[in-house]
Amino acid sequence: MKVVALTGGVGGVKLAHGLSQVLPPHTLTVIGNVGDDFEYYGLHISPDLDTVMYTLAGIVNPITGWGQNNETWQMKTMLQTYGEDVWFGLGDRDLATHILRTDWLRRGYRLTEITLHLAEQLQIPHTILPATDDRLRTMVQTVEYGLLPFQEYFVKHRWQPIVSDVSYDGAETAKVSPEVLEAIQQADLIIICPSNPILSIAPILAVQSMRELLMSRSVPTVLVSPLIGGKAIKGPTDKIMRELGYIPSTIGVVQFYEGLLDYLIIDVADASELKTVQELYPKLQILQTSTLMQTIDDRISLAQYVLACLENEEIR
Repeated sequence: MKVVALTGGVGGVKLAHGLSQVLPPHTLTVIGNVGDDFEYYGLHISPDLDTVMYTLAGIVNPITGWGQNNETWQMKTMLQTYGEDVWFGLGDRDLATHILRTDWLRRGYRLTEITLHLAEQLQIPHTILPATDDRLRTMVQTVEYGLLPFQEYFVKHRWQPIVSDVSYDGAETAKVSPEVLEAIQQADLIIICPSNPILSIAPILAVQSMRELLMSRSVPTVLVSPLIGGKAIKGPTDKIMRELGYIPSTIGVVQFYEGLLDYLIIDVADASELKTVQELYPKLQILQTSTLMQTIDDRISLAQYVLACLENEEIR
């Protein structure tokens, strides 16, 4: 069995981690969001790819869910000593990743090749792929500050500005890499992790031909809802959905992904919405379980539940 998981952000990566724990080596491909990528002090930063990589390698900071464990911050402190406004924290250990990525990109290597090499050196037994090797940037139109690159909206301004639009700069020319194409074509199951639909998954779907490629596959596609009781566990999912005109609920999530899904997994806290969603989308198979992932056991349990969709088991 070969599984492809689309993910971005801390919440989605938790499920990807659970999947990596239960699937045999080399059967999981995680396709990561690159809309969050940006250049900082001349370095190419890929926050979502790194979060996937550090999590699957077992070296992620367990408190934040991003960055490396046992990190130090001497470089950041020295930049501040020089009077710099260091609004994006680069840890000393994390810096090694960005230095190598930037150097190898300048030498002409593709982001896919670099990500595969870094993951191999961290002894990750599964495949991590960027959604595209081409430039793709999430841009956030805000009421207070105008158009902001994603990281300025999310980190510098702590995702507090009101959002009026989100666009994906470069999507009109960004192409699916041969590795992503092959992974999707060979997949037996496609999983959309409980990531922010607009900020984490939409940039992946914005890559040229990506949505059509996913829809053309005659294999199950399952989404784990990113909301529990109409709210995000962490981050701005419900806030930004509301600001952009989507109902922050199971119905709103399904509307966002309309046409892509065969299965929807919701938390038991959202059971009251099941009947309405089923009436609106009679072909969609909706399942209920606990989707809150507070421990590694929670991640594994949810991963196993999701994988059961492949056998079309009666797990309601």
